[in-house]
Amino acid sequence: MLVKRKIEGTILRYLENREIIALVGPRQCGKTTVMQKIFASLENAVFLSFEDQETLSLFNRNIKEFIKTYVVGHDYLFIDEFQYAQNGGKLLKYIYDEHKIKIIISGSSAIDLTVKAVKFLVGRIFVFEMFPFDFEEYLRAKDSGVLKLYQKNKFDLVKGEECTLLAEEKKALMLYYKDFAVYGGYPRVVIAKTGEEKKEVLKNIYNTYFLRDVKDVLGLIDDYKLFNLIKALSLQIGQMIQGTELAAVSEFSPLTIKKYLNFLSKTYICDFARPFHKNRRKEIVKNQKVFFFDTGLRNQVLNDFRPFGDRDDAGSLLENIFWTEIIKRGLRPQFWRDKNKNEIDFIVEIGDAKTVAIEVKLKMERILNHPLAFTGDYKDVLNYGAYLEGSRHNSQIKKIFLPLF
Repeated sequence: MLVKRKIEGTILRYLENREIIALVGPRQCGKTTVMQKIFASLENAVFLSFEDQETLSLFNRNIKEFIKTYVVGHDYLFIDEFQYAQNGGKLLKYIYDEHKIKIIISGSSAIDLTVKAVKFLVGRIFVFEMFPFDFEEYLRAKDSGVLKLYQKNKFDLVKGEECTLLAEEKKALMLYYKDFAVYGGYPRVVIAKTGEEKKEVLKNIYNTYFLRDVKDVLGLIDDYKLFNLIKALSLQIGQMIQGTELAAVSEFSPLTIKKYLNFLSKTYICDFARPFHKNRRKEIVKNQKVFFFDTGLRNQVLNDFRPFGDRDDAGSLLENIFWTEIIKRGLRPQFWRDKNKNEIDFIVEIGDAKTVAIEVKLKMERILNHPLAFTGDYKDVLNYGAYLEGSRHNSQIKKIFLPLF
């Protein structure tokens, strides 16, 4: 099954621009499929993968012969798995400067493309991130009828108007959303026919991450330490993390723990929300919260695929999904907490000088008014409560039905 991805439209919009297009994201999120689909629609184009050792060796060792073979006479050059190139940025700059050809590359590690390559390509490259399916893309793969229901009623953060759904419509959306929470949005996982197949795919994705990204990028021999770190983080989704505690659990030194947290972010395992603040005396300004880019991969780390209704971490999973949905829209969510432990899950700047504050709860009846300590200092912020289940609402803030976000 070939599911249309939102990123396709973004790439097509910039296809006739001179700049190189770099598509980065986690392994097996669909980058190759998207590139091949666009490649198939073009004439006079060539598609290469640097997983092919002969092609990679030619690029690394004899760039002029590479250009003669694959660049001259072509209008488009696609290179998949570009992160394997030794001096990729420098060599790509040479091709770009000397030959009129549109170049599209992909890579599974933002470290390689944004650090090793981009420093040579300033002013010559557009970098786009691609992730596993968001919930709308998930529905496109699962159920066209429920997809139409979602698209018709999708929540708008600016307007803040929630549509009224019939009970059976909410039930259908919740059923898919709960599956999405447990197994995540990796394309191959979404199209798998059984739970056991989904688990096996996620297991292989995680094992491949250790075999390739960890070994290739870090050259890490004692990778059990990184496994311990990832497991510790997976138990803390939606919570503030402490570097000294993570160092003790993982056995990494406190001085190097930041390096490995950055590595996990750049290789699309997990990332960190920073505190939103304007008063350092009253508000938290340093601690970060951890979230995984995919909840299915997070559950694989813990080997915990219990049904959503049986989970004691259901609320944390919902908060993590909400974070991923915001990230996939190109926004950077923060959280707010003061030193009296008043807290709001997400603060999101949505553009046009508008900011929203959102609490995520499993049950609608648990949504309360945001703390006066926040609303008093941030009077222009729009306040929302997001929920999955329930019918009673105890606050004055506007509510969001999570599957429609």
